[in-house]
Amino acid sequence: MKTFNKYSNFVPYLYFVAASAYWFTLINQSEGISAYPVLLIGIPFLWQIIKPNKQLNFTLGITFVCLSSYLIFGYLLDLSNLTSFLPNTSALPFKGGIFVVCNFLMALWIIKNSLNRAS
Repeated sequence: MKTFNKYSNFVPYLYFVAASAYWFTLINQSEGISAYPVLLIGIPFLWQIIKPNKQLNFTLGITFVCLSSYLIFGYLLDLSNLTSFLPNTSALPFKGGIFVVCNFLMALWIIKNSLNRAS
């Protein structure tokens, strides 16, 4: 159980690294070389795995909670058809909802880990 608790702290970082790698592959297939800046998103999360930093950890957690809150708000607006008057909106698939919720939960997990390390 001790080993599980030790490695469970890395789950949110690995999630965001995997999400940025997946996003990179999707953009790289259509855009080509202009997708490489997407890989920069994964650098802070890789750094947290290699050499954890309390300030970076808390900053990443707060930042992604805020971003995920906006994603949740946008997803709920799309589900309620309040955005139907905008011409460029399209319906988000079910996978989009799972992605939004996972981002929010992983960001909360990062904040929880940050608070546990601080105490």
